[in-house]
Amino acid sequence: MGDVTSTSPAASPGEPVAGVPVDPDLRGPFGGIPRLGPLLAVVWVVFLLEPLQASLDAPSLLLRVVGVVGVLGVAAVFVATFLRFRRTVLVSRTDGRTVRAGLSPRTAAVLLVAQVVCVGLSCLAAQQHGLVGLVFVCVTAIYILRGPAALAVVVASIVVMVVLPRVLPGWTTEDGNVVGAVLASAAVYGFTQVIDRNRRLREAQQQVADLAVARERERIARDMHDVLGHSLTVISVKAELAAKLLRTDDRAATAPQARAASEVADIQDLARGALADVRGMVAGSRQVTLAGELAAARSALDAAGIEADLPGAVDGVPAEHRELFAWVLREGTTNVLRHSGAARVVVTVGADRLVVDDDGEGARSGSGRGGNGLAGLTARARAGGAVLETGPSPLGGFRLAVTVRPEAAPGDARIVR
Repeated sequence: MGDVTSTSPAASPGEPVAGVPVDPDLRGPFGGIPRLGPLLAVVWVVFLLEPLQASLDAPSLLLRVVGVVGVLGVAAVFVATFLRFRRTVLVSRTDGRTVRAGLSPRTAAVLLVAQVVCVGLSCLAAQQHGLVGLVFVCVTAIYILRGPAALAVVVASIVVMVVLPRVLPGWTTEDGNVVGAVLASAAVYGFTQVIDRNRRLREAQQQVADLAVARERERIARDMHDVLGHSLTVISVKAELAAKLLRTDDRAATAPQARAASEVADIQDLARGALADVRGMVAGSRQVTLAGELAAARSALDAAGIEADLPGAVDGVPAEHRELFAWVLREGTTNVLRHSGAARVVVTVGADRLVVDDDGEGARSGSGRGGNGLAGLTARARAGGAVLETGPSPLGGFRLAVTVRPEAAPGDARIVR
């Protein structure tokens, strides 16, 4: 889809339609039936009956034809925008990921220019009645554009609707079109915002679920290492002892003794191999990077609609501190998404310190205190001779910080509230 520009990640893919999966926000309760939002927008084409009738009443056949073509053109662009381009304007997916999408500036400009030209053709025959088409231009602009560009189109259309009937002879003023343009633009803007917020909420929920699954996998891997690793170590040691007890002079050894010594040696090898596999699996499950967690945090917070002030690089952090900082950042992001209700998050990273501040309700509500996540972080900080701090943030919410103390030995860390 060459006309799509993507900006943010998200959740599960939907059913492909015309090469682009349909967003769940556009699907009905029966799966394949689209919701009625875009379809109901088409109903407003009925308001073009006024310029259509005025075009049919034009004094000459040429004007009648030009006027009808103009009115039908306005309707065609409007309907095409809401039915054909809704999958690219609202949400599209590539490689199984959701992206917020918009038409390319060139395509959006072509659509709007075509619609304005059609409004001009209708005005040649319908005069001031043809300005109703500018209401549809405003709605189309709000739907396919973002930010100041859409507002500029709406303002320009309103100025034309107010000024043109007052300067052209034979035209009468119809200021009701201005009210219609304002109300219609506000309604469509609200519609697109609801869709966007629903998508962001769904993406944030998926991010939280992914983080929870990842943390549960790490807990299981850690428990497996602690329990199964210990058992395999004991088995390996006892097998080695049994092998020593069975060793005798090869000439004096009986066949059963030799066979037993061989089997015990095999048990020892199997135990050592299994222990190595467990350690390798746990090491792989704990593989996190600070740069990767920063990228994941940016995506998750953006998907949740939370303003994130994150560092762009981690070159100043020593390599031996990056894994601990990555775990703290992951836990801090999870807490913000789950509990804080924050609108802004600031992450500060230094050579020996990482701080996650938010402006939510964590510290005041007490939801940021305790919990298995912070207990696990405390253990990791203790192992690295660091201090984990939690408490009120200067932003008004909750603060999670870890500070590496060069003078502290492993095991001296503590949690400070």
